Order: sequence, then structure tokens, then C-alpha cells
Amino acid sequence: HVQLVESGGGSVQAGGSLRLSCAFSGYAYSAHCMGWFRQAPGKEREGVAQINIDRSTTYADSVKGRFTISKDNAKNTLYLQMNGLKPEDTAMYYCAADPGGCSYSLKEADFAYWGQGTQVTVS
Repeated sequence: HVQLVESGGGSVQAGGSLRLSCAFSGYAYSAHCMGWFRQAPGKEREGVAQINIDRSTTYADSVKGRFTISKDNAKNTLYLQMNGLKPEDTAMYYCAADPGGCSYSLKEADFAYWGQGTQVTVS
């Protein structure tokens, strides 16, 4: 059984930075596709970034050049470094995992396991 716990959210001024973490418990962390999604009030959940088993990455166009996804297989932890934050980045951020490699596109339906989320507010 896979469990995901996010941390690192908070309030920051525009232009600032935050680093989100996601602790993974369960089996074979290194054999999972890992991703970050976000959901703003009144909007659908959208993909932010994903990292594959081979560490190849995919980003939403809205965050390219500002956000970096990474993982530490020794610590079973996923990260999202967010720089140059904008008010439109305000959302609940969710960690997601799926056994096996990532699909080509960053889609919510491709992930089986989800964390409870951590709030990011940019003003």
C-alpha cells in the first residue's frame, strides 16, 4: 500500500521560492512514476510536473523554467522546487505516484496514488 505525504507549502510573495516535499511509503519507490499536480479554487486539477523512473521529466508550459522536479531514491522523497512564484501559482499542490513508467502526457487519470495536498499561496 502506497502512502504519500506532502509538506513545504506556505505563503510567499510574488517572485519568491518554495520547495515542496513528498514522502513516499510503500514498495519500490524507484519503480514509480512520480508527479505533482495542483488545483486552484474553482478550477480543475492540473498537472505541474512528473519525473520518470529514468529521471526524465515533463513540465506544464506554465511552469517551465521556474519549477524543477527531482527525487531522492535513497530517501523515498519527491521534491518540487518552485522559483519565481506568481499569484496564479496559488493552489493546493498534490503529490501523485503510479507504478511503472510515466505516460507521455501529464494526466491525472494516469496516477493511482495521491497525497492529501499542501497549500501554496502567492500574493
